[in-house]
Amino acid sequence: MKQSVRAKRMARHHQRMNKTSKLSLVSLMDIFTILVFFLMVNASDVQVLQNNKDIKLPESLSKEAAEDNLMLTINRKNVILQGRKIISVEEVVNSESVVIEKLTTELEYQKSKRPNLTQYELENGRSINIMADKSVEYALLKKIMQTSAQAGYTNISLAVEQMYGASDEEIIEQNSNAAANDVEANAS
Repeated sequence: MKQSVRAKRMARHHQRMNKTSKLSLVSLMDIFTILVFFLMVNASDVQVLQNNKDIKLPESLSKEAAEDNLMLTINRKNVILQGRKIISVEEVVNSESVVIEKLTTELEYQKSKRPNLTQYELENGRSINIMADKSVEYALLKKIMQTSAQAGYTNISLAVEQMYGASDEEIIEQNSNAAANDVEANAS
């Protein structure tokens, strides 16, 4: 039986549509390979502390990277240890005591959760990072550092906003100025 032109055309069309198409994954694999190398190279030395919009950190030219330690946050209203409110700033400021009892209790609890010390901690003491708003008074910061030291956290680091593009001379000058200011503050 002879087919019409239209029937032949429709048969060819159906044959083309029944074929499976081949998907080329080469370009997609190239993109993922580049992405993996990019992430491996750029993620090695980055240390980011938890971000808090209520806190504006003081600026510094320090080149030392932050370590992952116990985090004590001080904003304008509260003292927060590991994300948990311990005491209000107003209570600490109004307190006559140099040591903050509620903070001491919480630091002792944190210490009991990890009783075994590393060799570094045996030599330098337990480590704590203090992230305080730059408007926090020195007297408040001094009470918190005193309480931390008394609880065994003597390796205290203060979190700062790192300034970029500073030379080594500027860093040395800023550190010496900061040391001089600390001496003056301790004398008063």
